[in-house]
Amino acid sequence: MMNRKAEAVELINKKLAGNSFLSYQEIATITGYHPKYILKLKKEILNNEIRLEHGNKNRKPINTISEQEKKYIIDLYRRSNVSIRKFCKFYGKRSYSCIYNVLKEADLINKS
Repeated sequence: MMNRKAEAVELINKKLAGNSFLSYQEIATITGYHPKYILKLKKEILNNEIRLEHGNKNRKPINTISEQEKKYIIDLYRRSNVSIRKFCKFYGKRSYSCIYNVLKEADLINKS
């Protein structure tokens, strides 16, 4: 199955090669994109800048918690004897869910 962007690029390429009588408006209607986006894709094709894959694909998110910080949280929590909520308020740099997931991954949460 071809995605919408690939289909739009294929139709624009056919039009640029003279193998299609579709207008850019009709290509927009067929693919479901806005006509301005079709013209942007055409410009990218002409400048040889077209990419069908998102630029951030397979990149690690910038706000990912580092292994070093995970280890620090785990060590700090092991030395404390407070609830997870109090620990999160004390730590303060990360959200409750982030700290909870780190501690759960380290098997430090009781499933009661």
